[in-house]
Amino acid sequence: MRILKNRAVRAATATLVAVVVAAGCSSERGKDDEGNKSKDTFVFAAPGDPAALDPALASDGETFRVTRQSFEALLKHESGGSDLTGALAEKWDSNDKGTVWTFDLRKNVKFHDGEPFNAEAVCANYDHWFNWTGSYQSSAVSYYWQSTLGGFKKNEDKEAPKANYKSCTAKDENTAVIEVNEPSANLPGGFSLQALAIHSPKAIKEYEKQDAKAKGDAITYPKYSQEAGTLAGTGPYEITGWNKGNKEVSLKRFDGYWGKKGGVEKLVFRTIDTEDGRRQALQAGDIDGYDLVAPADVDTLEKEGFQVPTRDVFNVLYLGMAQGKHKALKKPEVRQAIAHAVDRENLVKTQLPEGGKVATQFMPETVEGYSDKVKKYEFDTAKAKKLLSGAGETGLKIEFCYPTEVTRPYMPAPQDIFESVKSDLDKAGIKVTPKPLKWAPDYTDAVEAGSCALHMLGWTGDFNDGFNFIGTWFAGYDKQWGFKNEKVFDAVNAGSKEADPAARTKAYEKANEVIMDYLPGLPLTSSPPAIAFAKDVNPPEVSPLTQENFGEVTFK
Repeated sequence: MRILKNRAVRAATATLVAVVVAAGCSSERGKDDEGNKSKDTFVFAAPGDPAALDPALASDGETFRVTRQSFEALLKHESGGSDLTGALAEKWDSNDKGTVWTFDLRKNVKFHDGEPFNAEAVCANYDHWFNWTGSYQSSAVSYYWQSTLGGFKKNEDKEAPKANYKSCTAKDENTAVIEVNEPSANLPGGFSLQALAIHSPKAIKEYEKQDAKAKGDAITYPKYSQEAGTLAGTGPYEITGWNKGNKEVSLKRFDGYWGKKGGVEKLVFRTIDTEDGRRQALQAGDIDGYDLVAPADVDTLEKEGFQVPTRDVFNVLYLGMAQGKHKALKKPEVRQAIAHAVDRENLVKTQLPEGGKVATQFMPETVEGYSDKVKKYEFDTAKAKKLLSGAGETGLKIEFCYPTEVTRPYMPAPQDIFESVKSDLDKAGIKVTPKPLKWAPDYTDAVEAGSCALHMLGWTGDFNDGFNFIGTWFAGYDKQWGFKNEKVFDAVNAGSKEADPAARTKAYEKANEVIMDYLPGLPLTSSPPAIAFAKDVNPPEVSPLTQENFGEVTFK
């Protein structure tokens, strides 16, 4: 779903992929020799391509959707929920300070290349990431390592944060001990991240022979990450091909998997970048499921007999205000006027699936640290006009960027949401100049650079900790927002190194109150993204974190 210079946008821009020749797989997966639908292959349509097949190099949900089927981290979230549970580690604990983490590992686990999984393999991965050099230190390549465990053994990138990772020790074959320099709100949740999933040490030796290249956020990924063959995880499926021409990644069941075997023999992830295209493909029987169902399509599909489960809310969409781009936004009265001008209840009613909510702060109520005491900004056009007049900004003109060619879990129909917000601002006397930009790289680059006075963006949480939301944007100066306010920064960071969970949650609650008093931008909505499946599919448990395990899929 950005503790760096701009955490919220780094994850989006990491989807820029250089042209690399990759191994192919047929676009007719899911058909038998006579053209009939085969029951050994599950075809799922996603709204975007993965960036790489090595999750450590990525920060986008479409990459992780694929790699999650093939790679496992030490921890994971329970099926269909947000509580942490064991994955490659059966048990884990930490010292009182939260600086020493001990993992009791599963036994008799094999990597796809036949290598054994053990504590030395865990440490080989963590030390591999810690020792990255050159372009691997670019935040566009190693975003999640940096946001979770800091910088590297020797920082070469001037923007790289101070290293918090200290060491990994194989105490014995089945016990790994990871030490950090300071307690962090990102742990233990960070140990569940796909970007920190465990790879075969044999494969890592091959990875280290290849370089990544990065210029700003434009990335040329190493060849091994762009094709099947070298990569090896421990998951229920192994990646067998990536046909970029047909926009498909194919996987086959790994019969040596330590846990419950995958329910189908093959998985195919196919990119269909429009909502209508995905719906029509499902209706035609060309695919077995797809993500990010348009709210208007839910009833239609259900009446036709398709299954359309809705995930629980675990995201937030916001209206960003770049104070460095437009001087009027530096005035709190102007930011407050914009907040009062937007009818967020109408957004929920007209733009979101059933279960959508107005966002009162920069995290949903399902996240620990949510506060009931934040300052509210009710819809009031007259009050908005009065605030603008008092600030000397009657007739305010402002540019408003919005993304095209994209659908996000928190933003199902960007242009429709933009038009609704624009209409509200017009009624309050704010003259909006629309600026549509292609999602990647134009929109994400512009937002990151602080070039969009008003813009829409959001976040789906990686794990249930408040810092994973508010720390993404407000832990320090960020060009996207263009403000410096130590009271906000200090409040956000107060809980980030607090080892006691209860005290940490209290600190986040206070931080939310400080943020909404300052009002750097306007939280708009939290959306329960819908996912659709064919009539003959037994679907997986749907995840509020969009972390579905497609090994749970079977056909009826």
